[in-house]
Amino acid sequence: MSRSDSRRAAAAAPIFAALGDETRLALVARLGAGGPLSIAQLTEGSDVTRQAITKHLNVLADAGLVRDSWQGRERIWEFDTHRLDDARRYIDDISEQWNRALLRLKSFVEDDKH
Repeated sequence: MSRSDSRRAAAAAPIFAALGDETRLALVARLGAGGPLSIAQLTEGSDVTRQAITKHLNVLADAGLVRDSWQGRERIWEFDTHRLDDARRYIDDISEQWNRALLRLKSFVEDDKH
């Protein structure tokens, strides 16, 4: 793995770690579909406490996936697609590496048949 690849993997790891939790993944999906929401709105219909939701949102914020702002006394959270785009590009790069490897294997196997 090149130094550049290692840096990109290190930068992407917190994103995947944050999304590896079912509750956090659901929060990202909810914010992505519903736009900015308050803690009260995010806990509606959930068995998860406001305190737990806040902790999960802070993990997502540390990974750069959500950001908050204050509207009066209410903390509003919204999804930030920028870091998810970074993760998508990382996955696309890995996918392209696999595609090239499979093409080399295919070429090797087909050349070996003749």
